[in-house]
Amino acid sequence: MTERYVVGELDAHAEELPDIPVPEPGTWQAPGELEQHLYELLTRHATTEWANAEAEEEAREDLTLAYLEALAGEVVYVPFHREETAPEPGGRTFQVHDTHVGRLVAVYTRGLLPRPHPHRVFESYTLRDLADHLPADVVGIAVNNRTPCPMLMSADSEERRVWRALHREHWEPDGRADRVVTRRTGAPPLGRLLHGLALGAQMCFVNGEAWNNPDYHGLGLSMEHRRLAEWWGVTGRAEWQETQRRLLAREVTPWYWEFALDARNALAHRYADGRPQAVDATAWREYVEVTLRERAAEVPEQIGADWEEFVAHVLGLAGKVLRYEARFRADGLLTGDAVVRSVAAWDLGRASMMARWGYGARFATRAEMREAVLEASGSARSAHTSWQDFSAGYALGRCLHFDEERFGDWYQEMLTAHRALTTHPDSPWNTVPFHLPAEETGRPGA
Repeated sequence: MTERYVVGELDAHAEELPDIPVPEPGTWQAPGELEQHLYELLTRHATTEWANAEAEEEAREDLTLAYLEALAGEVVYVPFHREETAPEPGGRTFQVHDTHVGRLVAVYTRGLLPRPHPHRVFESYTLRDLADHLPADVVGIAVNNRTPCPMLMSADSEERRVWRALHREHWEPDGRADRVVTRRTGAPPLGRLLHGLALGAQMCFVNGEAWNNPDYHGLGLSMEHRRLAEWWGVTGRAEWQETQRRLLAREVTPWYWEFALDARNALAHRYADGRPQAVDATAWREYVEVTLRERAAEVPEQIGADWEEFVAHVLGLAGKVLRYEARFRADGLLTGDAVVRSVAAWDLGRASMMARWGYGARFATRAEMREAVLEASGSARSAHTSWQDFSAGYALGRCLHFDEERFGDWYQEMLTAHRALTTHPDSPWNTVPFHLPAEETGRPGA
């Protein structure tokens, strides 16, 4: 059992399940594209005049099929009491509701999920998963109940066969990745919180998550626990706190990456034009080596047997950075004679996401999530000059960490994300100024 946090005042809320008033037909702005599509399907059906009952019934069947087809390409979410869920679907106790039409289970689409609650959680399912794991005595699912886009669907054995067939037809394992997703409603206003959320835009793009959504559920509680454990070794609150602290302090990235870049920046100021691009590679390496050895001379007792090997590694880093920058320019990730000034973005972008991951996993309170995102925003604006500068720093950090100059998937994902985020009209890089006006950074609660 994972340790729980002390529930904060922003966490103990009554919005455990969606409850959205139904507006006048055709006037609702849905939070996401899927919900908007479902709403338009229902509105079109509701406002059409049918010639007879038979025509209306046939249209109703078409509507149900279209609704199901939309769900088949996405994951949906089922609510559970926290103590009644489990990592494996077979260990979960569904909340089954006895109604006048039979036993039903509630199902929701991602954009309608409420802010995380400490005791009510959601798990993600595909249509095939629902067909396989819903209890046999459940006769139906209530999709998006008490929202403007609800649908009651049969879940008998015949319908479950249809769900499996639609899953085979429409499900693409990577179909929800590599896209700019922007929440239309429920996002924070322009300010530090929104800016801090935008720092995670590259990762949100890769995972197909809404970059401006602070109410993070990811792929459901169990999958978020699994991903945090697999990628970060985080299995509880204390580990999340330490990882979050280290990311915000920029201690996860090796210190000598930033040291090497700082050395080039310092050397550039000795040149007449002050351009790091103008720094000679040999001069850069010499400056790095001299500085390293001067610092080592101050603490000789800390120098180990592998010191010379370490110096050679750091000197080699300069060449690696130059080669990455050359590729970045060729691909448009850097423009003109720009260079990567800092890799702070690599830790700070992940800090923005770690705050949301911890919140979704119930390792962090809402207040802690917000505070971490706000801190990341301030640090990023101190270390970087623009979204372009931030993007290059994030990409270089990721490549130095994973890519090893292969220019493979780790790099290509960042290049694809960069191109999308610099051109998409809904991208935070085109809607959120990197340096916020004073009144927007100083506003209480921003």
